[in-house]
Order: sequence, then structure tokens, then C-alpha cells
Amino acid sequence: MAFDEGLAERVRTRLAGDPGITEKRMFGGLAFLYEGNLAVCVTGDELLVRVGPTATETALSHPGTRLFDMTGRPMRGWIVVSAPALSEDEALTAWINQGHTFASTLPPK
Repeated sequence: MAFDEGLAERVRTRLAGDPGITEKRMFGGLAFLYEGNLAVCVTGDELLVRVGPTATETALSHPGTRLFDMTGRPMRGWIVVSAPALSEDEALTAWINQGHTFASTLPPK
């Protein structure tokens, strides 16, 4: 699956300057990892965000979100945000920040 290069560049711009961020192709897209832990991933024209199990329900209350389900088993703590819900820069930034914040709570890999 290809990923939206424009969305990837928008994410990259917001994470620029953070020395803990690396990029890696995974889940058919481009993942942004903080110290080895996935924070967000551009898949197609959507954004996979690692919010953590306790923030899942709150994250799902936002329009354009759903649980990440790659194998037929939805994964709590991981959500997908649709392209229309990412059109505004403020919304994209908020999702990136949420993924980055959760990833920063995990031990480095």
C-alpha cells in the first residue's frame, strides 16, 4: 500500500528537530518512532496514532476515528484517523502530539 507523501511531509515537518524521532516503513506506510516506539504512522491517506489503552475510548469519541484492525482483531491503544479529520493543521498537530506523548512514556528500544 502506498502512503500519502503530502501527509508524510506534514507529519515530518511537525516532528522536525526532535532527535528522538526516526522514520521506518511499516504497516504498509511510513512510521514515525520516538526512541524506537511507534508514535504515528501514515498509511494510505490516514494516520495511525498510538494513544495507549487508557486513552482509546476518548480518542474514538472524535469524528473520523476507528480502532486499528490489521488482522481482524482490533487493537486497543491504536487508532486510525481518516483523511478528512486531518485536513486542518491544528487537528493533525494534536494527533501527532498525542502519539508522541504516549510513545515518550515507553522505555526506549
